[in-house]
Amino acid sequence: MRLNRRFWRVGSIFGDMRMERKLIVVFLLVVTLPLAFIGYISYTNYSLSIEQKTIVYSTKMLENMMVRVDDYIEDMIRITSIPAYQDDIKQNLIRSNSYYEQRKQAAGESGKSIPEDFNTLLSIQRGIESNISFINTIKRGANSVYIFDQFGNSYFQAAAGGIRSNVKESYDYWREAVEASGGEAMLFSTQKYTSNLQSEKYAFSVVRKVIDKSLKPIGVIAVDANISVIEDQIIELDKVTNGQSLIIDESGNVIYDSDRQRISTNIKDDPAVLQAVGAKGSFYDEQEGVKRLNIYTTSPNTSWKVMTSIPVSELTKDAVVIRNVTWIATFITILVALLISTFFSFALTNPLRKMMRLMKTVQEGDFDVQFPVKSRDEVGQLGNQFNRMIVRISQLISDIYEMETKKKEAELQALQSQINPHFMYNSLESIRMAAELNDDQVAADMISILGKLLRYSISDLHEEVTLSREFGHVRNYVELLNYRYPNRFVLECGLDKPLEQYPIIKLVLQPIVENAIYHGMDDSKPLMTIALHVEVTMQGMLVHIKDDGVGMDDDTLERLNRSLAGGDEVVSIRTSGGIGLKNVNERIKLHYGISYGLKVYSQLGHGTEVVLQLPFEPGREAE
Repeated sequence: MRLNRRFWRVGSIFGDMRMERKLIVVFLLVVTLPLAFIGYISYTNYSLSIEQKTIVYSTKMLENMMVRVDDYIEDMIRITSIPAYQDDIKQNLIRSNSYYEQRKQAAGESGKSIPEDFNTLLSIQRGIESNISFINTIKRGANSVYIFDQFGNSYFQAAAGGIRSNVKESYDYWREAVEASGGEAMLFSTQKYTSNLQSEKYAFSVVRKVIDKSLKPIGVIAVDANISVIEDQIIELDKVTNGQSLIIDESGNVIYDSDRQRISTNIKDDPAVLQAVGAKGSFYDEQEGVKRLNIYTTSPNTSWKVMTSIPVSELTKDAVVIRNVTWIATFITILVALLISTFFSFALTNPLRKMMRLMKTVQEGDFDVQFPVKSRDEVGQLGNQFNRMIVRISQLISDIYEMETKKKEAELQALQSQINPHFMYNSLESIRMAAELNDDQVAADMISILGKLLRYSISDLHEEVTLSREFGHVRNYVELLNYRYPNRFVLECGLDKPLEQYPIIKLVLQPIVENAIYHGMDDSKPLMTIALHVEVTMQGMLVHIKDDGVGMDDDTLERLNRSLAGGDEVVSIRTSGGIGLKNVNERIKLHYGISYGLKVYSQLGHGTEVVLQLPFEPGREAE
């Protein structure tokens, strides 16, 4: 009854709301509930997927790591079998046993201490320890190799880490453990010991009885393995998983752990170890208030178990980010929904929405739109103003485009007019002088060349020509000059065949060559060389025009490049040499864009190089 009253009260309140508020509430519920549900499902599934993939990937890494450790231990086991095949070691162990047996018997019969036979002992020691030195070089990570005779006398050779200071106690422990074995190798978990260098060390060991041909034990061999072999694997594993790892044997003795606090201790009663049942698996637990995922696997060879513990927060940190982003997006969406629902609750929703669509179309550059005016109210008046504005903007854009086009054509014509008259004057002056100094044939040749140059120059400025034609125009120009200055100029052209048909605007190379000749010619040299070559780089196509003329000083070069880069300063090389360069530079920028143009490099007395940077589109050269 009370529940029905509550529902009736809520319904009554909702029914009495204004329509705008009803729309807001409904809109918020429609938006919020699906987003919250989708966010929760996404976060849960993503977290579960990450955990499952982490378990699979980490288990594989653990198995691979144990395979490498097993291979290393297998190598240690092979090392302990070497004395069985080394007659030198067995013979010396037999000699050592015989020597100490004779001393024991002699001491028992006489009751007196027998002097040491140092020559015999030295011979035995050298014979065994020379083989130990060989064994130490076989496998990286073997700290020390110890060989004992039946009386516990040890033979060893210290490696870089030193040897055990408690060799006698270690021997007693090892011999007792392998006493009942039939000569097979036994693996001992990590032990902590103090070396003869007074430093604490950790090592796990492989121990085996040494037997002669009659299967009689004649000694014991023990190999200490450097724990860094495991440490390297664990560090790599922890780096990938962002967790902590440990290795224990089947008795719960810690072979290695990441923080090195529990090495050589027994943790068989640890809760995490008790839960690690079976050969491999995973489980969750909580340590020091932190929930962790534990993954473990067991070596089939050594029965060692490796476990890695990963904080769940590390696994789900990416999922948490996605969850937070989802919530932020949800709140933003709710806010936007609130604003939109409020706006669209008014009577002018539909006309304004239509106008907004038209405005978006105009924003994208389409001005061929018109708002349909159906009334004379405020919306209708707004629509009329909108239509007038669109017409006016379209007209202004058209006018500006036409003005810019005319301006660009005028600038191109003006720039071209600065180049051609100067060139024609020099060419005609050359012909006049040649006619006075030579016969009519030379003048005819010069006029023919000039005709080619003029035909090339006076055609449409917007026309693009091939690089091959532009290079040919430069050749004709230099050939004409060589009539005026006999054999004074050498032109070297380097143009790869695939680039010969690449399009370029006309008359960009000849003004630069003209500038180089008239303002860079060194009168002290009988010959001036001008080299042209083209290269394609990441920045585009570069055309190099280099001469061996007089060059220019650093100040002039700096002012020239500043002017070409767009500075207000007017620069001239040798009175007026900069005009041709500046005109060509502006034509390139007008045609291709401000990213392209000229760059000048020069050194006084060593010539000048002008580099044209032009756009390069692969494939255009084949057109």
